[in-house]
Amino acid sequence: MSSYAWSVAENVFAAGNCRNAHQWPHHRHSMGSPPIMTSLVSSVIEFLTAHPHVAYLAVFLLALSESIPIIGVVVPGTAVILALSTLVPSGVLLLWPLLVAATLGAIASDGLSFWLGHRYHREILGLWPLSRHPELIQRSEAFFERHGAKSVFLARFVPGVRAFIPLLAGMLGMAVSRFYVVNVASAFAWAVSHILSGVLLGATFSILGAAAKPLAILLVVLAAAGWAVLQIVRWTLRYGIPYLIVGVARLRSWAGTHDTWLSRRLSSLLDPSRPEARALVLPTVFLVGAAWLFFGVLEDIVSGDPLLLADSAIHRALQDLRTAPSDAAMIAITELGDTKVVVAVTIVVLLWLMWTRAWRTAAYWLVAISGASVLNTVIKVALHRARPGELLYSGWSAFSFPSGHSTINVVLYGFLAFLIARDIRPAWRLAVVIGAATLIFLIAFSRLYLGVHWLSDVLGGMAFGSAWLALLGLSYLRRQAERINPGGLLALGCAALILVGGFNIYRSHATDSGRYAVKVGTPSMRATDWWASDWQQLPARRIDLTGETNEPLTFQWAGGLPDLQNVLQLDGWRDSAAWTPLNALNWLTTQTDPTVFPVIPLFASGRLPSLTLVRPYSDGAPAGSRLVLRLWVVDFQLTNGRTTPLWMGSIVEERFYHLLSLVTLTSTQPDVNAPRSTLAADLDSGRLLSRTEGAADADWDGQVLLARHSEKQK
Repeated sequence: MSSYAWSVAENVFAAGNCRNAHQWPHHRHSMGSPPIMTSLVSSVIEFLTAHPHVAYLAVFLLALSESIPIIGVVVPGTAVILALSTLVPSGVLLLWPLLVAATLGAIASDGLSFWLGHRYHREILGLWPLSRHPELIQRSEAFFERHGAKSVFLARFVPGVRAFIPLLAGMLGMAVSRFYVVNVASAFAWAVSHILSGVLLGATFSILGAAAKPLAILLVVLAAAGWAVLQIVRWTLRYGIPYLIVGVARLRSWAGTHDTWLSRRLSSLLDPSRPEARALVLPTVFLVGAAWLFFGVLEDIVSGDPLLLADSAIHRALQDLRTAPSDAAMIAITELGDTKVVVAVTIVVLLWLMWTRAWRTAAYWLVAISGASVLNTVIKVALHRARPGELLYSGWSAFSFPSGHSTINVVLYGFLAFLIARDIRPAWRLAVVIGAATLIFLIAFSRLYLGVHWLSDVLGGMAFGSAWLALLGLSYLRRQAERINPGGLLALGCAALILVGGFNIYRSHATDSGRYAVKVGTPSMRATDWWASDWQQLPARRIDLTGETNEPLTFQWAGGLPDLQNVLQLDGWRDSAAWTPLNALNWLTTQTDPTVFPVIPLFASGRLPSLTLVRPYSDGAPAGSRLVLRLWVVDFQLTNGRTTPLWMGSIVEERFYHLLSLVTLTSTQPDVNAPRSTLAADLDSGRLLSRTEGAADADWDGQVLLARHSEKQK
C-alpha cells in the first residue's frame, strides 16, 4: 500500500468517525479516543490491503449496515468506504468490484429494513433500541410524508433519516415492486457518488505526494472547526436571542423606575411605541465611527506617523500598476465626480425638492453640499498639504487633505441615497444603497489610482464626508418626513448623472488624459558620487505597504540583475522556487531542503522584489536554514558615460522548523550582519561602508554592502 493512500484513507476515516460521533451523541463514549481509534483503523486497513477480496466483502457489509436502524447511525460505513476507495488509484483495489459490492450492499440494506417494516408494522417501533429515539422516528415520518415515494431515493443521501425511511415504507404498505425500483436506482447512485468521490480524492492526493497527509489533517480540522462554528451559531439563535429579549425587558424595566439622563435616554430608545428612536442608533454609531477615523487620520498627518510612509508606498505601488485602458476608465470615473457634475446634480435635485414643496428637505440638501464643500476647503487651507505630484491644480485646489472628490461625493450621493431609500419600496432599498456606495468608492479610488491624492487624503475625505452626512441625517430624522416622490427623484438623479457626467467626460477627457498621465523620467546620479557618498540617499530600512519600518537594506547593486545572478550562482545561490500550487504545498511537508520552499514576496516602498535568490546556510546555523536575498529597483539611475540601473536589497537568514511534524514554518532571524558578510564574501567587487550615526542597533552594525558590475566579472 502506497504511503499517500495510507494517509488519505486513515484521515478520511478519522473525519467520518468524528461526523458520526456528532450525529449520534448517545454513543460518543464508545468511540474511544481519536489516537486509539486511528491506530485500530490503520491495522484494519493494513489487513484489507493484503486481502483485497475481504475488502470488497467489507464494503458490501458496510453498505448493508448504512440503512439498518440504529446500526446505520453508529457504524461509520460511508467514511470507511470512502477511505477504501482512495486505494483504487494505487492499484491496491479495483474499481468495478467496489462499485458492485457497494451497490449490492445498499440494495440489501434497504431491502432488509423494508422487510422488517412490512413484516412487523408499528410494533417494531416499540422494541429496544428504537423505542429510545422517538425524535429520529418523528423526523423520518415527517420526511416520508413530505416526499412520498421519492423519500426512499432522497433519504439514501440524508444522514439520520436514511436508516428509518425504508422501515417506514414497509410499515405504511408501499408496493414492493415500486419500492425496489426506487431502491435499486438510489443504491446505484449512492455507490457511484461515494466510490468515485473516494477515487478522485485518492488520485488528487497522489499528486500531492508528501503533502497529502498534513493536507488531509488540515481539511479535517477545518471541517471540525466549521461544524463547531455552525453549532455555536445554532445555539446562539436558539438560546441567545431569548436571553437578549429578557435582558432588554429588564433594562427597560430598570430605566422606567429611575429618573436620570441615562434612564430617560434608554426609555426613549427601548420604548416599543417609539420605533423612530431606535432608528437614530445607526446614524449615531456611524457618526462616532466616521469622526473617530477622520481625527485619527488627521492626527497621523499632523504628527507624521507611519501612515505617511504607507501613503508613499501605496502611491508608488499603484503608479507601477497603471495601464492605458485602466487609466482611461479611472479618468472617466474621476470626471463623474468633478465640480461641474456635482453642481449640476445638486441643482437638479434641489429643483425637484422645491417642485414637490419639500422645503425643509431642500434646505437640508443645500446645507449638506455647500457645508461639506466649505468645510473641506477650510481644512485644506489650514493644513497646506501638498499633493503627490505636480498637476494642473492651482489656488486652494492645489492642497491635498482631505480629498475634495471623496468628501463631496460621499455627501452628495450618500444624502441622495438616504432620501430615496427612506421612502422607496423595501425591495429597492438595498439596490439604491449599493449603487450609491459603489459610485462613491470608485470616485474615491480613482483619485488614489491617478496619483492626485494620498491614501490618507482619500480616507480622511470619506470619513469627514460620512461624519457630516451622519450628523445631518440625525438632525433630519428627528423631524417629520416630507413627501419627495422617491421614484421620480431616483430617475431624475440618475438621468442628471448620466447626461451631465457623460457630457463632462466628452468635453474633458482629452485634456484630463494629459493631466493625469504617468510622469515618465527617472532622476539620475553620477556613479562616482553614489560609490563615494550618495549611496546614503537610498532608504536605510524596508518600508511595507502599512508604513511599518522593517529589516535594514544592507545591500546596493549597480548593474544588471543577470550579471549579479551569474556571479552568485558560482557560490550556490539560485532563483527562489516559483509560487505554484504544487510548490506552495511544500509548506505542508517536512522537507529538509530549504531551497524548495517559495520565498514570501515583501513590499519595499510599494514595490515587489525584482529578484529573489536563496542559498543554503550552514555557517553556525542549524540544519535547514537558508539565506534569502531580495532586490528592489531604485528611482535613481547611475550615469558615467552610460546609464546603469541601481538596486537596493536585504539579505536575511530564515530558519525552518516543523510543527507537529505536519507543516513547515519559517522564522526570520534578527541578526543581519552575518548574512551580509556571507554575501560580501561571495562578491569580489563589494565593499562595506557605514551609515551615519543613528542607523545601527543591536541587530545591525549600520554597514551597507556596495557592489557593482565590472568587466572582470564577465
